[in-house]
Amino acid sequence: MITYHHKVNYYETDRMGITHHSNYVRIMEEARLELLDKIGCDYRKMEDEGVISPVLSVNCNYKRSTTYSDEIVVNVKIQKFTGVRLTFEYEMINAKDNSVVCTAVSEHCFVNSDFKPINLKKVRPDLYEKIINNA
Repeated sequence: MITYHHKVNYYETDRMGITHHSNYVRIMEEARLELLDKIGCDYRKMEDEGVISPVLSVNCNYKRSTTYSDEIVVNVKIQKFTGVRLTFEYEMINAKDNSVVCTAVSEHCFVNSDFKPINLKKVRPDLYEKIINNA
């Protein structure tokens, strides 16, 4: 698990002054890429080497609102990894009052540059080991 920090920008808020719900998915992506980078799976390098990880599903449970300049602390971890599918779990907390603002799960798969599913254990054992060792 890693902890990622995101400060809510003014443009991320809606007319009511709260963080628009779609931005939580963007924040999840930032946190997920940070986790992958920290375990040695630089996503840009993976893509350059022909390994792509599209999103299969996202499920968010919104608990409380955040507003401009709030700091969101994101705890992200690998929930499940099969070699073909990878699931992340997120907990987002408002640093101001330690309240949980959103919990979420995102599921991804691995495909090659032709968008055919691949099993990292067989195709890229180096990446497989880095992910499985952090699951």
